[in-house]
Amino acid sequence: MTVVFFKASLLLPFLFLGTFARPPIKVVEKNGFSFGIGNPFGGFHFGPFGGPDDHGNGNNNDDDDGGAPKPDFETKFHGEWELHSENAGVSAMQLQLMPNNKAVWFDTTNLGPSALEFNPRYCRPLPNNPAVTDCYAHAIEYDTQSAAVRPLKFSYDPWCSSGGLAANGDLINTGGALEAMKAVRTYSPCDTCEFQENVAGLAENRWYASQQMLEDGSFVVIGGRDVFSYEIVPPNQLQFEKKLFPLPFLQETRDEKENNLYPFVYILPDGNIFLFANSKSIILNPYTGETIRKLPDLPGGSRNYPASGMSVLLPLQLSVDGSENVDTEVLVCGGNTPDAFKYSENEPRRFAPALNDCNRLSLTQENAEWDKETMPSRRVMGDAFILPNGEVLMINGAKAGTSAWGAGDDANFTPVLYKPNSPKGKRFKTLKPTNIARMYHSSSALLIDGKILVTGSNPNQFYTFNVKYPTELRVEKFSPPYLAPELDKHRPVIVEDASDKELKYGQNFVVTINLDDNVDKSDIKVTMYPPPFTTHGFSQSQRLLVLGLNEVTNEQITAVAPPSGKIAPPGYYMLFVVHRGVPSSGMWVHIM
Repeated sequence: MTVVFFKASLLLPFLFLGTFARPPIKVVEKNGFSFGIGNPFGGFHFGPFGGPDDHGNGNNNDDDDGGAPKPDFETKFHGEWELHSENAGVSAMQLQLMPNNKAVWFDTTNLGPSALEFNPRYCRPLPNNPAVTDCYAHAIEYDTQSAAVRPLKFSYDPWCSSGGLAANGDLINTGGALEAMKAVRTYSPCDTCEFQENVAGLAENRWYASQQMLEDGSFVVIGGRDVFSYEIVPPNQLQFEKKLFPLPFLQETRDEKENNLYPFVYILPDGNIFLFANSKSIILNPYTGETIRKLPDLPGGSRNYPASGMSVLLPLQLSVDGSENVDTEVLVCGGNTPDAFKYSENEPRRFAPALNDCNRLSLTQENAEWDKETMPSRRVMGDAFILPNGEVLMINGAKAGTSAWGAGDDANFTPVLYKPNSPKGKRFKTLKPTNIARMYHSSSALLIDGKILVTGSNPNQFYTFNVKYPTELRVEKFSPPYLAPELDKHRPVIVEDASDKELKYGQNFVVTINLDDNVDKSDIKVTMYPPPFTTHGFSQSQRLLVLGLNEVTNEQITAVAPPSGKIAPPGYYMLFVVHRGVPSSGMWVHIM
């Protein structure tokens, strides 16, 4: 029985004025149901291009013995793009990679049809307009290998919500818009699962809030439009006792155009959280609401929505002795001026140049100041991802304007690699550009094979296609330089059946590998990465852990699991073995 089909002629005409349909979704049968697959003709590739290689020879070795550190393997490969799906049916405003290697992404439910239609028995009246019936999918589960699409149902609007993976691998999604600002949703990774929803689960409205897992597996959910508080949400529960904490810092950081939404939030190795909003940051005790330390202001502009810069917590180097005293640095890049949105949101629109600075701050040193560098290009609305080898990829976004519908211009097609351990002045490398603009409401994810899934972009109120920056339903994959074909001979291969996948805090575990090169401890890193929830240019709960190593050969590695949930909140991680900058494909591990 067919439950999903694409039929452009049924799209509501009043919502599609001036638009045209994208290529149809291929339909495949599975267990008696039909699901769409984009890109039925296979992917195409853009090859590497030449030019000088600015690869720094920095290395991220721990201080175990085992020989003099060797430089990372070099390559002139600047990356490769492939088109993975011609039409996924739903634009990816929010995206979460699940432990089964399927990506769940979703859009708003209250702004008209998508390009993927449900069977009529799934139609629903819009909660904010019961006279209108909606028969379109606004969420999908996307197979990152085959491009198969399974539509998912939402009853309440997840527009500009927050989220993260629970310790058991479920997606916990909080907040949203209109009737769903207090909603809590859970989704389990299975072939027939659907979202479970509680429209009134939270204590306050959470629209444009950020979410971060804490050491015990609960989530802190911070901020939102016109909300100056945070709350703690226990895992895997739709109903729970509400714990609300006032947060005056959010009121202090709000300016005329907000610029403090989707704040940057990270759990630190001592269990406190780093919180950055607009241009200010603090360290906060999430369980008491106490401000532990105020940090220096970041000059130059605003960094959070709608100015929408990028941020990551730089990789955490762990030791074999289980110490929680870990050097910690944060990176904040791009954004725009505090008043940029004032000019980009209304006609005639004026698009202020985005910021081109990149700033690091040590959270370990008491009196540290921000250290500024200049990026190769300006960027607003970009995504920043920590790669398995500890480098940072900056991708998507624009060179001018801000977030919001139609508020950005001059798409930034060119990814940039940032190498935190290279000397200052040699940390940036410009990579192969795409030809698809990824503007407002685009998202990306690191995949288990080391590629980057890139999808979404809809700077329009409705699905619109004949404009400068159309609704984007194509899905790409980007291969970073470490996937250069000439590096394959140095790439470790994890033997999963002979490796430990269930980890215990502070305990040794074994990873079995195949690697032709002879190695010592200075040649190898083992890294762990929890797949973040990515929306509006911020990947929530993102971190990379570089583990302490006891024994290393080209056949077997004995590593030490992170010491506690403060360093590694419980749950599923992708584990990689990195040989002088060249990562293996990953293996899913679980730590409790």
